[in-house]
Amino acid sequence: MSVNRDPKTGLWTLQFYFKDWKGDRKHSVKRGFKTKHEAEDWLAKFRMQQSGKFDMSFKDFSKLYFDDMECRLRESTVRNKRYLFERHVIPYFGNLSMNEIDVKVIRKWENMLISKAYSQTYIKTIYNQVNALFNYAVRYYDLPSNPCSKAGSIGKSHADEMRFWTPEEFRKFMETMIDKPESYLAFMTLFWTGMRLGELLALTPADVDLDKKTISITKSFQRLDGKEIVTEPKTPRSKRVITIPDFLCAFFRDYESKLYGLRKTDRIFTKSKYYLESELRRGVKLSGVKKIRLHDLRHSHASLLINMGFTVKEIQERLGHEKAETTLNTYSHMYPGSQEKLAARLDGLYKEGNENV
Repeated sequence: MSVNRDPKTGLWTLQFYFKDWKGDRKHSVKRGFKTKHEAEDWLAKFRMQQSGKFDMSFKDFSKLYFDDMECRLRESTVRNKRYLFERHVIPYFGNLSMNEIDVKVIRKWENMLISKAYSQTYIKTIYNQVNALFNYAVRYYDLPSNPCSKAGSIGKSHADEMRFWTPEEFRKFMETMIDKPESYLAFMTLFWTGMRLGELLALTPADVDLDKKTISITKSFQRLDGKEIVTEPKTPRSKRVITIPDFLCAFFRDYESKLYGLRKTDRIFTKSKYYLESELRRGVKLSGVKKIRLHDLRHSHASLLINMGFTVKEIQERLGHEKAETTLNTYSHMYPGSQEKLAARLDGLYKEGNENV
């Protein structure tokens, strides 16, 4: 194999030998790679596909996987995946070849995770990452099957108990925020709109139309390694327009009027996630309401909408879920007596039909 750079184009050319399906040795040339690393990665994938074998180590294959995912996923998502792999996956599977990892190996790894003092949702998150890698191997590298699918899933997608505040609990909490205008408006917005924290921190005056009483969600904000990063929202459906009540419009108008020199492109909320988490803890302690996370304010909004009788579709669109199934699966337990009501209606329909016979 040789990889050379064309001085005229700056692109790399790969020359290599391989054996075809008959076992005959062939010579091939592949041009147009932007980097040497890209050419070498392409050759590794090609040889693996040609051989139909998976002798590559799990650790090496995971590098190919992440190289591909970095082009398709948000930076924060890739970082989280890498963290989980480096802590819980690579130490166990790293030196095994991909074709050595069968159902028995996966089951032993799952049992090891279960024995740890991790939450069920955390275990599920770790499992999902490994399952995704093997699905990728099946789809793009002709791995015969995904051993995770055969071994079975572990953990739970959602915690047994979802914490949220009622409007009364929220009012008690907000009494402790009166002296902090930015914190006050931030918590009011999270509770009464259900937007994600990153969406809140990315808001600019251009996103808030107080005449139309709407907030446009077009981006998300986060800090990574001390850098402020504005990205696309979580999913395509996350781009949405949220209508807001009159009282929230009034709070925004009053707050923005005190921010002198605020430009249309400036961020309205300049405090960090960690600051708001600290404020949340402070307010909980002073008010005596139960402890929740910042993200639970989004759940609180969903609970409020459910109790007000809004449909799954309406809640999905307001929260920016990609699918209605996500909304239903996440909040199904908040529909008290829904199964009983369904059964009663079916029973009534059956009896009505029999009466007409």
